[in-house]
Amino acid sequence: MQLIDIGVNLTNPSFAGRERAVVERAYAAGVGQLILTGTDVEGSEQALALSRRLDESAERLFSTAGIHPHSASAWTSETERQLRALLREKTVCAVGECGLDFNRDFSPRPQQEKVLEAHLALAVELQLPVFLHERDADERLLAIVRDFRDQLPAAVIHCFTGEKRALFNYLDLDLHIGITGWICDERRGTHLHPLVREIPRGRLMLESDAPYLLPRTLRPKPKNGRNEPAYLPEVLREVALHRGESYDDVAGHTTDCARGFFSLPVVAALVQAS
Repeated sequence: MQLIDIGVNLTNPSFAGRERAVVERAYAAGVGQLILTGTDVEGSEQALALSRRLDESAERLFSTAGIHPHSASAWTSETERQLRALLREKTVCAVGECGLDFNRDFSPRPQQEKVLEAHLALAVELQLPVFLHERDADERLLAIVRDFRDQLPAAVIHCFTGEKRALFNYLDLDLHIGITGWICDERRGTHLHPLVREIPRGRLMLESDAPYLLPRTLRPKPKNGRNEPAYLPEVLREVALHRGESYDDVAGHTTDCARGFFSLPVVAALVQAS
């Protein structure tokens, strides 16, 4: 069974010069399709270029285009023009990463909200799904997204780490949920163990968020401490354990969910590494 990693920061400097090897290791581990995350204009352009360079078939690597809330202060009318152009590219499959981060507040909150609304308007205009970031801001995010929800094709809360109240409110708004290696962290992720059972089939997707969030349950651990899409099966294992579902079952329904959400093609299975 192939997996789909819906969030890979392959443009991160820690992957420089290693991108092809990272992708090949992912394929060998059974992660057959990857979505490269764009977090600013330059990074979104780089993600698109990488997907083209490493996947001439345009069937396995895709990307998003957006401005992370940390960079919301840099938003201009030119930013919007550049994003609109990127979002019209064939392999750019979602608007984002965009959203609200009231944990670090690297950009003023009113500006974050304004930029989120601009992203949602683009998603409505182009009828693309949205890849959302949220930290300590679920109530404001919900209030803003709610005004656009009826016109949006779909939206996913990327790297969900919140509490039960936030999860149920997101599900009530018909949002999807992305789960990362956070669920494998015995220091801060155990609250997700019962919550992951509450996510309906068809709303749950898996992501590495590499190079961040290396699953702490992974054995052996890589000496460099860097997460990779090839380790996504460890997230799958933990999710399956706490949902009380088989490994293959969770692999199947999360992959089907991601393929439908991002409108990805079905591709032939790759031979997994022994």
